[in-house]
Amino acid sequence: MTLAEMKEFAGFAAATQRYIRRSLDVGLDREDALTRWSRDVVEAASIRAQARHYCRLPDIRAMVPDNSGLDAAEPFLAPLITVAAFDLGQGRITSFAAFRFLYERLIGASVRPWLPGAFCAAAALPHLHPELRRTLLQSISEAAATASGWSSRQPAFYPYWVEKVETGALPH
Repeated sequence: MTLAEMKEFAGFAAATQRYIRRSLDVGLDREDALTRWSRDVVEAASIRAQARHYCRLPDIRAMVPDNSGLDAAEPFLAPLITVAAFDLGQGRITSFAAFRFLYERLIGASVRPWLPGAFCAAAALPHLHPELRRTLLQSISEAAATASGWSSRQPAFYPYWVEKVETGALPH
């Protein structure tokens, strides 16, 4: 399964891969994301804003409902949709597959049943450009939107920053 996860990640656009790695650094407190990922003041501001939104992740992880009862949906979904709306608004997560990949790692496997609804809600919000909304909403497959069950297996592959190696430095 780890190989399948790696292959899925490799299929994302380079900008999406970069955003996912950055988001995992911010959301899982793996590295100093600001030092590692900011290339300019705009990106630094984006990372700071992301960190402010991601400070809700521990609470979201603790509130993932055990069942599909509606009484637990509102206190859980409202902050999840807000964080998801931030990520989608950055323009680097452009499909449900990339969103699912990221959020399974940020929150855990137990969030899977809730991801289609959170994604659709966040993708439909008016802060997104209409073309981006269209692209996002068209990216969720019928199978993903109507799944009758979800795996409880935790993700195994968590992509990290990889230093570039100069081609001249490689042995022949």
